[in-house]
Amino acid sequence: MKINVKKSCCMRVGPRCNANCANLQTSDGPYLPWVSEMRYLGIFIVKARSFSHSKRSFFSAVNGVFGKLLNLASEVVILELVKSKCLPILLYGLECSNLRSADLHSLDFTYNRLFMKLFRTKNIDEVKDCQYFSVLFSQALLP
Repeated sequence: MKINVKKSCCMRVGPRCNANCANLQTSDGPYLPWVSEMRYLGIFIVKARSFSHSKRSFFSAVNGVFGKLLNLASEVVILELVKSKCLPILLYGLECSNLRSADLHSLDFTYNRLFMKLFRTKNIDEVKDCQYFSVLFSQALLP
């Protein structure tokens, strides 16, 4: 298979992300460049010790959904759209990383803010109830 050097690059993510690496050469002869940041499927991946999630892209996608539908569609419809279109942005690549307690707290905070904005509340108990019942409701719709 021929590799397009203009669209391909190399990057390390992990505890040894700053280690010097040998240049990789394709079978055709050109070398692949080493980069510290790249874009893959609309997500920016940055050279780091751990694979981090992208809250900014998630909130941008959520605000796009809210901007079009917040006063027009029900909360159930908006939650389903967010679940299918926005949540994958936030969770992309998490299975590759070791999440620390601070990372889990950050994800929880981000998810809670989504519900606070959708249901127009700042009470965390109400948010937790909304999250609980929205999961039960979506499971009841499954065959």
